[in-house]
Amino acid sequence: MDYLSLLDITGFVVGLFYLYFEYRASIYLWIASIIMPLVDMFLYYEAGLYADFGMSVYYCLAAVYGWCAWKYSSKTPAHNGNGEAGIPEVKSEKPITHFPLRRVLPVSCVFAVVWALIYFILVEFTDSNVPVTDSFTTALSVIAMWALARKYVEQWLLWLVVDAVCTVLYVYKGIPFKALIYGIYTLVAVAGYLKWKKMAAKAAR
Repeated sequence: MDYLSLLDITGFVVGLFYLYFEYRASIYLWIASIIMPLVDMFLYYEAGLYADFGMSVYYCLAAVYGWCAWKYSSKTPAHNGNGEAGIPEVKSEKPITHFPLRRVLPVSCVFAVVWALIYFILVEFTDSNVPVTDSFTTALSVIAMWALARKYVEQWLLWLVVDAVCTVLYVYKGIPFKALIYGIYTLVAVAGYLKWKKMAAKAAR
């Protein structure tokens, strides 16, 4: 087994754990979100996917932010046994909500700028032969990762697009296990969206 194949299989296994935790809206997805990009850094560099390599660095940093956002952003007043307030707040995991419409335009603008910037870097400073696709999935992943950290239901729709495009891209680049895990991500994104939508509705009641 060569080095690239070993990295590909390792990332596939960690990706399955990530997928399971994300589908269940478990905070432990962020642990997998640290391990998986560390493996992917080497994989993408060897495959010549330089934007994805840079994205893996971002994923590691974003995973720390995501853990904190899920763990500490939502606060509910705590009460003692007699139902009286007064003890420190209990910090609980952030609830699932919907993407605010007021953020659609600014987030779309950020996506366009990031896409253009990454495309320019790939064309001018690397030998990438897939600059448009690589920069597109990377830029959209930046937005999707942020939406996941904010625990928006619609983050699944963003990942659906990223995963579908990446599946084709990784087949083209000759990393089949990474293509397979993204193919699975594409299918689960649909189920995940429906599940999180129900969870958001339940939490709102």
